[in-house]
Amino acid sequence: MNGRTSGRAAVHTTKEVVQFEQLKRTWGMQRVCAVLIMMTCLCSAVQAAERMAVSVKEANVRANAQPNADVLWKIEKYHPVEVLETSGVWLRFKDFEGDGGWVHKSMLDKTPTVITRQNGCQLRAGPGTDQPVLIKIDKGVPFKVLKRESRWIQVEHADGDKGWLHDSLIW
Repeated sequence: MNGRTSGRAAVHTTKEVVQFEQLKRTWGMQRVCAVLIMMTCLCSAVQAAERMAVSVKEANVRANAQPNADVLWKIEKYHPVEVLETSGVWLRFKDFEGDGGWVHKSMLDKTPTVITRQNGCQLRAGPGTDQPVLIKIDKGVPFKVLKRESRWIQVEHADGDKGWLHDSLIW
């Protein structure tokens, strides 16, 4: 073999290597695109869950999307829910504990609300731990959001009580 043939073989081999690397990059980009598309779809599904709240004094949570379905439990005004599915005038939801069921859509609206996640939450007179405690709240008490100030949320209960809760205490 002379030097020219080997040189050509080396150039050809280099071209093949370059083409192979380009092919790998193309396949890699296709994989990346496929993953991004799948993530977008998953995020869209997650974003499809809409946060709503009970807008009436009390709403029946039903076992299925029918007016004569068994009532599983009742939820009070301002109870926040995450809507997962719609079936006609019925909404399937879950709450802060993962409990759920079906409720008629006329019972919910988009009022911003929160619910306490633990017992002993301190409802304060103002936004800060230096503010006086007005009352201690049990787990599962819903409130309408009035205002936000840093990590503090001014809230109002359906009975009219107002105060401030730290965002670490609520859902």
